[in-house]
Amino acid sequence: MDDVPGSVGTSASFSLRLGQTIFSSASLLFMSLGVEFYTYTAFCYLVTIMGLTIPWSFTLAIVDGYSVLVKCPVRQPGILLIIVLGDWVLSALTLAAACSTASVVDLLLHSDGSYCSPKFCSRYQISAAMAFLSWFLSMASSLFNLWLLPSL
Repeated sequence: MDDVPGSVGTSASFSLRLGQTIFSSASLLFMSLGVEFYTYTAFCYLVTIMGLTIPWSFTLAIVDGYSVLVKCPVRQPGILLIIVLGDWVLSALTLAAACSTASVVDLLLHSDGSYCSPKFCSRYQISAAMAFLSWFLSMASSLFNLWLLPSL
């Protein structure tokens, strides 16, 4: 059986997980820099989802790094199924959080009143962009693992 690049236990998967952790942390950091984020539900939702994504991605990055070092990839169907399901759930939640944050920021920027200062809105936009990048990497890794699952 050939290794699927990006599946659990490969160096490509380690890179994807590390990227997810970095982008999720950046999204959380940029959202938390603005002290007004708690006034909008979409922003609180993004903070919550990024708070879930960071430990998930970091833990799997550690597993991937260990698997690469000892040259023993994870090939148990049960573990791989849990990883695929966790990735799909977090991918859907991350996409929903990024889309809702981006739409609220767009609404705040284009409203007649001054609801959001440009300083905070630009931070919120960067946070949404980082969440989209985290979602992209998460979806890629879940698709690679899903591709590997039937061959086990």
